[in-house]
Amino acid sequence: MTSAANSAPLIEKHTIGYVPPQDRHGKVRDLFTLWFGGNIAPLPIVTGALGVQLFHLNLVWGIVAILVGHLVGGVLMALHSAQGPQMGIPQMIQSRAQFGTLGALLVVVIAGVMYIGFFASNIVLAGKSLHGVVEAVPVPVGIVIGALGSGIIGIIGYRFIHVLNRIGTWVLGIGIVVGFGYIFSHVQSDDFLTRGGFNLAGWLATVSLAALWQIAFAPYVSDYSRYLPADVKVSSTFWTTYLGSALGSSLSFIFGAVAVLAIPAGMDTMDAVKLATGTLGPVMLVLFLLSVISHNALNLYGAVLSIITLVQTFAYRWIPTAKSRAVLSLIVLAACCVVAVFASADFIGHFVDMVLVLLVVLVPWTAINLIDFYAIHKGDYDIQSIFKVDGGIYGRYNPQALIAYAVGIVVQIPFMNTPLYVGPISEHINGADLSWLVGLAITSPLYWWLASRDSAYRRRQTSAKLAMSH
Repeated sequence: MTSAANSAPLIEKHTIGYVPPQDRHGKVRDLFTLWFGGNIAPLPIVTGALGVQLFHLNLVWGIVAILVGHLVGGVLMALHSAQGPQMGIPQMIQSRAQFGTLGALLVVVIAGVMYIGFFASNIVLAGKSLHGVVEAVPVPVGIVIGALGSGIIGIIGYRFIHVLNRIGTWVLGIGIVVGFGYIFSHVQSDDFLTRGGFNLAGWLATVSLAALWQIAFAPYVSDYSRYLPADVKVSSTFWTTYLGSALGSSLSFIFGAVAVLAIPAGMDTMDAVKLATGTLGPVMLVLFLLSVISHNALNLYGAVLSIITLVQTFAYRWIPTAKSRAVLSLIVLAACCVVAVFASADFIGHFVDMVLVLLVVLVPWTAINLIDFYAIHKGDYDIQSIFKVDGGIYGRYNPQALIAYAVGIVVQIPFMNTPLYVGPISEHINGADLSWLVGLAITSPLYWWLASRDSAYRRRQTSAKLAMSH
């Protein structure tokens, strides 16, 4: 294992293909640093502040909602991560085993759009952060610099991403703790603990925002655990991912809430962070700038893998290489730069709205994927069939998965609360969005019931086990 790690190339050669045992150079502890360091960033800080800014919770109830959301959502995210070492392939490719080669395309496209949205939003924040540190650098120039930095990291790939996050965990972890200390000792508002209060709709909305933050990682979290040796325990992969992601995200969300409450109301979140941290403000902005550039490489990486998956579904003879991944990365990077430079001032707000809508269709996928992997197949899949143009034993479509998926989307509609649509039940309970909970609760047993009673699906299970044994 050590020799494999030392001899692994710096630039990642794999794209969506199976990672063979000799290339499994990952370490379990890297998952903690990846998801902890990657979540100490401006976007989760801005998102966490919404609990007190938009939903009018006070500090205590805001923190409770943030913790509950991340601890619950993190379970689903980490269960996806634990699939990586067992399968050795990216999450979106693995979805073909549940939905079929063509049936999985809808989720692949949605995931790709979400990654591109995250990437564009983060380079906007990078541009603003760089302008805040060096005023002579215009925001559009900062956007391009941030995008290029993320692009270089994303093109180099897996190993470099992990190296940067190992360093970032220590630097950003110490930085945010020091930042907390400064804010608490230099509170500039008279209503730090009394601004806002408890309202059920706002509390549930904040819980949902935190939980959905974790679920948003589900389509690509196993892309970063697939390089671990196949004999790594599922529990080890789960806990290192869970603790890293839940702890890092919670700290950032709470930091955003604390910063906006520590100064008089009415200021933009990142401006509030700069003011609330006083003399540390410029240092914090530099740290967050470096963090957003490093973490944003994950979004570029995930977007490119989704595009490769989409193209390879139809051009099945195409063998994507590191060069293919680099070219596609540059195309996505350039397109996102154009969008980000000409985006409206409230682009990030519109993006958060878009993510909430997209997650309505990702939640049933999460339920189906986890039930299929842990309860039905128990990790036994025929990898060769997953890469066949006709889907092999999994076919082009899996009716059971598609039925459960459609039902999982429909049942969420009355409980939705998004800028595009507010469901009647959500409106009745003061705007609380419980759609993700309903989606999980209905889709999971429905899919298990449909799949376990389908004789063709049971035959596919048997074929997969035979393939694994050979």
